[in-house]
Amino acid sequence: MFLELEPIFNNIGEKLEFDYDMDLSAIEISTVYPFKKPVKVKGSVFNRAGVVQLVAAASLEYDAPCDLCTQQTVKPLTIPVDHVLVTSLNDEENDELILLESFRFDLDALVTEDILLSLPSRHLCKEDCKGVCQYCGKNLNHDSCSCSAPPDPRLAILKQLLDNNDE
Repeated sequence: MFLELEPIFNNIGEKLEFDYDMDLSAIEISTVYPFKKPVKVKGSVFNRAGVVQLVAAASLEYDAPCDLCTQQTVKPLTIPVDHVLVTSLNDEENDELILLESFRFDLDALVTEDILLSLPSRHLCKEDCKGVCQYCGKNLNHDSCSCSAPPDPRLAILKQLLDNNDE
């Protein structure tokens, strides 16, 4: 969605509200397309005392397999989007301000970037997910398994020594 911001920058007290759905279904994260439903974006851009600020929230459902047990899990998330917009910078190193090339602003790109940067590094079905057994593949959240770890091959010679002492 493109916003025409010239009236906002030129008039103190001016406000522009927006409420729309954004399609992120083509975005792939770790070989999964987790955005099955549209992302709802709602917020406003306003000029308060000459400072133009964008404040919004992106509500979405993140639909992906759990990183530990691979169970498909849908998590609702609300990502805050809060930025100060400027048309020129005195300090080129400032990462807190969004520099606009023109008064026509692509809101989708900024919201998409904020969503991707805010996603958790691990997607779990629940906080205490036990994952799967590394030997038999059983989901340890549902059942326990009787697998035991195979002996360390580096210690096999010690086992032979112990077995020889028993004879």
